[in-house]
Amino acid sequence: MTLLSLLLIATLLLWQRQRPVDRAAPLLRPGDDTLVIRGAAIYSRHCASCHGASGEGQPNWRQRGPDGLLPAPPHDSSGHTWHHPDAQLFAITKLGLPRVINQPNYQTAMPVYEGVLSDDDIIAVLSWIKAQWPPEVRAHQDQINAQAAPATR
Repeated sequence: MTLLSLLLIATLLLWQRQRPVDRAAPLLRPGDDTLVIRGAAIYSRHCASCHGASGEGQPNWRQRGPDGLLPAPPHDSSGHTWHHPDAQLFAITKLGLPRVINQPNYQTAMPVYEGVLSDDDIIAVLSWIKAQWPPEVRAHQDQINAQAAPATR
């Protein structure tokens, strides 16, 4: 193989790894036991300290604290996580809310996980979160995904 061929292959592989996630397809796989178990471990290391071991969130999560920031919301069925499509949950986790809502000065305690967790790790965590929801909440969030899909194509 020539050097040019190797460079072309390397560029294509790098591009494929960095291409955006297909926002038309549901990303989360709460029925994939291996992925969900992996997500639970990652959640425990990176998310539970704020969002709670079971996704229960922090008290008074709808009211700004003395620091002006909103406490970590619950990710269980009592919160609003399931009101958002998979792609948006993924983007908020990876890129951060200020970037997703295009308000760079928005203050939040939620860290940006780009460069900390891989895309697959983020999907695993979010899949674990969704696996904790009751069936009716999961079904409702699946409908939100279906409604969001045409708008993202």
